[in-house]
Amino acid sequence: MSDLNSNIVVPRSELEARWAKCRRFLPEIAPQAGGMLCFSRLQIYYLSGSFVNGAVWLPLDGEPVLFVRKSFDRARIESSIKNIVPFKSFKDLAPLAKEAGVPLTEVMGAETAGLTWQLGEMLTSRMSEFKFVPGDKVLALARALKSEWELEIMRETGERHNSALVDVLPEIIEPGMTELEISKYIWNVFFEYGHEGHMRMQSFGAEIFLGHVSAGDSGIYPSSFDGPLGLRGVHPVSPFMGSGAKIWDKHSLLSVDAGFVMEGYHTDKTQVYWAGPKNSIPSSVLDAQLFCQDIQALAAENLKPGTIVSDIYSMVLAEAEKRGFSEGFMGLGDNKVPFLGHGIGLTVDGFPPIAKGFDLPIEEGMVFALEPKHGIPGVGMVGVENTFEVTKDGGKCITGNNFDIIFIDK
Repeated sequence: MSDLNSNIVVPRSELEARWAKCRRFLPEIAPQAGGMLCFSRLQIYYLSGSFVNGAVWLPLDGEPVLFVRKSFDRARIESSIKNIVPFKSFKDLAPLAKEAGVPLTEVMGAETAGLTWQLGEMLTSRMSEFKFVPGDKVLALARALKSEWELEIMRETGERHNSALVDVLPEIIEPGMTELEISKYIWNVFFEYGHEGHMRMQSFGAEIFLGHVSAGDSGIYPSSFDGPLGLRGVHPVSPFMGSGAKIWDKHSLLSVDAGFVMEGYHTDKTQVYWAGPKNSIPSSVLDAQLFCQDIQALAAENLKPGTIVSDIYSMVLAEAEKRGFSEGFMGLGDNKVPFLGHGIGLTVDGFPPIAKGFDLPIEEGMVFALEPKHGIPGVGMVGVENTFEVTKDGGKCITGNNFDIIFIDK
């Protein structure tokens, strides 16, 4: 495995490519804006290479300005932006930008999701002479298009992710363990393989911790997480990982939907295990699993430049109806979700989702997690999830190529 620890600093060429992507989309999304003002630490990192507290001003032309509350010294070490300035109040931004030679424009695209209502009101009161228009989609579209630098990190992440769940974990888990015990084993393996520990979600208020570890009917247990796989979780206030009271019994399913992250970039993968030999699994369960694998293959085949995202969703819904799997497809009851997959990168829930209404064309460099799953009443949930890089020939899986249930007979 390559050593990714050398890639501490985001190259200047990479930052310039990111600025160019934002400048490509800003005139389409907010034609009146003369630049973007971003506030969340993740977007600051994306545009500057440093995960600091502050803001970034990205004008349509000229060098960006990185405004830093804390830590100015860290930002100077990590970021190659030439204009890095300390500030204390939003009212300081305009004079500081002017002093740097790239003044704020009368109308700016703002990262509205990067501020609470309270901070948004503070911003507009401190900068009342400026007009802000939503610019979040600019950042979403830019981040959806991965550079070769980003893709190299994600490919390595996916390789380690697959090896951990497919090669190592089956050797150390067994029926009779609780979901929480299995979660701890997964963490141990993941950390050994380079997982950084902290995963991120883009949606407001969404949280994630390892992922879902669901034995038997936990897979169809009511879930507040925006995904098809149910889980009991550790506790009602911490509905992540697995329950210490739920045991993985003989002749039952174990569904592990767990993300992996290195250098800030995520891959997503679901691996299903069966406690017992292959001849002990009901044919209905195996048929549902094979259906999900077929859906994944169908969707991946169509992850080509020019394909409309929503068309893939319509296609798989029609296939589920045709083959008689609509009832449990993408969840049972309230657990059913209206999407097949999602973009992925610096957050797990990246843009765009593969869902109705997302009528934009796929481009080479996008990366998607495809997660077709099927809930079975009284049994649990089967299915797959893997991370695919868009190529001219279709989606190329970067999280392994063995999608079958793994049978553990101990």
